Amino acid sequence: MSGIFTKSMARNIFYGGTVFFFLLFLALTFDTERELPSRDNRENLTAEVAAGKHIWETRNCIGCHSLLGEGAYFAPELGNVYTRRGPEFIKAWIQSMPTEAPGRRQMPNFNLSDEELDQLVAFFKYTAGINTSNWPPNIEG
Repeated sequence: MSGIFTKSMARNIFYGGTVFFFLLFLALTFDTERELPSRDNRENLTAEVAAGKHIWETRNCIGCHSLLGEGAYFAPELGNVYTRRGPEFIKAWIQSMPTEAPGRRQMPNFNLSDEELDQLVAFFKYTAGINTSNWPPNIEG
């Protein structure tokens, strides 16, 4: 390559890079669309799970907790809480908050009804069934 970089060379690099990355984008999109049905647990998506997700969102749980690695890290990861603790523990824990234990971070009491607790637990059961390729790496989140 000579010491002169021409407009023609720059244009060819730009177009070549644009085409390459556009084709890469298409390939990755195709691969994602092909892979998702085997990993996303959509066959277990019910109205109860959707209601639990609505509770998760309206109570801003993600403001303190993370879910499958997304969210805040102030409180524990909850993507696998159903597997780790089970439904009865989850309900009892939410109902007993705040514990007023000195020196500990406290979760507020959201005064959820039994039906809302069941819906939230159904949402956690759904998220625990998603194939996350062993995420989180630590069972405790």
